[in-house]
Amino acid sequence: MRIAITTDGDQVSAHFGQCPSFTLIDIENKKVIKKEVVPNTAEHGGGGCVAVDEILKHNIDQVIAGGMGMGAKQKFANSNVTIFGFSGKVDDAITAFLENNIGDLGTCQDHGDCQ
Repeated sequence: MRIAITTDGDQVSAHFGQCPSFTLIDIENKKVIKKEVVPNTAEHGGGGCVAVDEILKHNIDQVIAGGMGMGAKQKFANSNVTIFGFSGKVDDAITAFLENNIGDLGTCQDHGDCQ
């Protein structure tokens, strides 16, 4: 399984489309086997969120983000990618994910229409 975390330094980025990088985590048997940080080279664009296309190039199954607009949420749903929400350090997000202690993505700060 491969998850991607929206990353801003060592923190989960609060806004998916504007995150500077993605942390890619490969997991087998509930253990991290590989961790890689890749730049988000997509430009933020409302309504379609081209960052979704960028991150999908990495063959991910799940995403952890601090916030996300409805366009990005819909694109992930159409690609069968599960979205989780987290606020805090990337390593804490990984731990929460591995312990099945991570929640859904709630209301984001930058998009009033997020659910």
